[in-house]
Amino acid sequence: MFLNTIESILSDNWPILVIFVITLVIVRFFYLRTHREKISFYREFLMIISICYIFLLFQLLTKVEMNSNSGFNIIPFQEIFRYEVGSRLFIFNVFGNIMAFVLFGLIVSSYIKPKTVVPPIIISLLVSVTVEFVQLNIGRSFDVDDIILNVVGGLIGFLLYIGLSAIKDHLPRIFQRDGIYNLICFIIILVIIFYILNVTGVINL
Repeated sequence: MFLNTIESILSDNWPILVIFVITLVIVRFFYLRTHREKISFYREFLMIISICYIFLLFQLLTKVEMNSNSGFNIIPFQEIFRYEVGSRLFIFNVFGNIMAFVLFGLIVSSYIKPKTVVPPIIISLLVSVTVEFVQLNIGRSFDVDDIILNVVGGLIGFLLYIGLSAIKDHLPRIFQRDGIYNLICFIIILVIIFYILNVTGVINL
């Protein structure tokens, strides 16, 4: 289900995404060259992939489907408890809303490097509320449960940031070198390229 959703978003948005990424890379390259800053491949890659993820996330959250219904729910947990645990609707609406903001919370935490959980929670809350109000005005619904689930996802993302930071700090020095991270990012880039080419029908794997 999630792969189908991702494929749908990529199929609809790959032209603008390609233009956006190439423009971002070119501008960033000349910025670093102009200011004579050292280029860290893996840091630049993570920045670009984070921006692309947020772009696609908001494309997904503002996508208007033909069978979508407008509504307004301000009663906490009302919609969550409507779904049978383990059902497709539960996985898509509950688990999906949490997972959508896990990586968002991780990206935000990695960028601002907060000392406490408060900033990521506030950011996730404000962004989620904004999304819900926008959805209400484009034919979808405002649901306080989505806000709750998104904030939970942002919290999990913050905890992942704390955990990954602790793991990185305790790795042997050889695994903390930029070369290792650059290699991993290069492999990820190849996987992403082949996946996008496959999804968009350019190649068939």
